[in-house]
Amino acid sequence: MDFPQALRERRTDRRLSQLDLATRAGTTQRHLSFIESGRSVPRRGMVVRLAESLDLPLRDRNELLLAAGYAPVYPESPLDGPALAPVRTAIDHILAGHLPYPALVVDRRGEVVAANRALDLVTEGADPRLVGPGTNAYRLALHPDGLAPRIVNFAAWARHILERTTHLGELHAELTTYVPELEVTEQHLGFAVPLQLRTSVGELHLMTTVTTFATAVDITLAELKLEAFLPADEASAQALRGAAPAQNPGNW
Repeated sequence: MDFPQALRERRTDRRLSQLDLATRAGTTQRHLSFIESGRSVPRRGMVVRLAESLDLPLRDRNELLLAAGYAPVYPESPLDGPALAPVRTAIDHILAGHLPYPALVVDRRGEVVAANRALDLVTEGADPRLVGPGTNAYRLALHPDGLAPRIVNFAAWARHILERTTHLGELHAELTTYVPELEVTEQHLGFAVPLQLRTSVGELHLMTTVTTFATAVDITLAELKLEAFLPADEASAQALRGAAPAQNPGNW
């Protein structure tokens, strides 16, 4: 795909007019029109400004730079490499800080990077092949050998997961095979749906929060997400606190 088409598609996907984007990027609508028609070739700085103004993920910003004929500017460092060593330390502290509540860190495909020990309560009884670093959190959530048999509100929770994974292609297709055909009801809460999970300490009602590293300039770091399970009621909070002494300290 050439740069004018790539830029135009990203702008229309975000429902921005040429004037809207030009204003955000500090240029004129006329100049942007020339860029999108191929009549003007933007400098690298302009491509970066346009990508920032579109609020593109770092990976997409690199792709836009490549389409314009420029080298990518955002690195993608291995998580186990020296450049991200401080990040790994920070992740460990963050996960420990969420105890006694379960929390994990996943990458852009939902692959588990790390988790705290409180997550053991959530994953108890699951096939060991579905649990731990390098496995997929979305597969664990819906697989019949994962959490599915213990999720009380499985239909609502499954829709919540499927709506979050439409961009994952083959994985999304796999996940749909684990879920019966779902019908949207008036009670469907979308992103706000809680997780109702049967555990050895009783039924837990959990709400989820997702945190990202918003100021990251490394693709790997920018695509990590911290997902924490917080008690949605006092009974769940007490159950999680009561289970804490039995949990090993630290992370996986």
